Amino acid sequence: MRINPFDPAAGPISSEPGSQTAGAQNVPAPPRDDDHATLVSDASSVGSLVNMAMSSPEIREDKVASLQQSISNGTYELDPEKIAASMIDEHA
Repeated sequence: MRINPFDPAAGPISSEPGSQTAGAQNVPAPPRDDDHATLVSDASSVGSLVNMAMSSPEIREDKVASLQQSISNGTYELDPEKIAASMIDEHA
């Protein structure tokens, strides 16, 4: 939110305790049309994330090798109920 020091509705600013008048209430100001926020990201951090994503391999060779070894050893097990549940969740 931007603070406009020239806004007559803003009132005086005082750092002294008890400087507010006794009858004054803290009433929120009505929303203004010029309120806005700007999000700025560091271009170098975004660029480094893009480079990291682009440099990662499309095929994860370690996973493929592990699965190939499990299949060739006969230790790879499938859970038909889990597969069916995943298929139903995907199409629901």
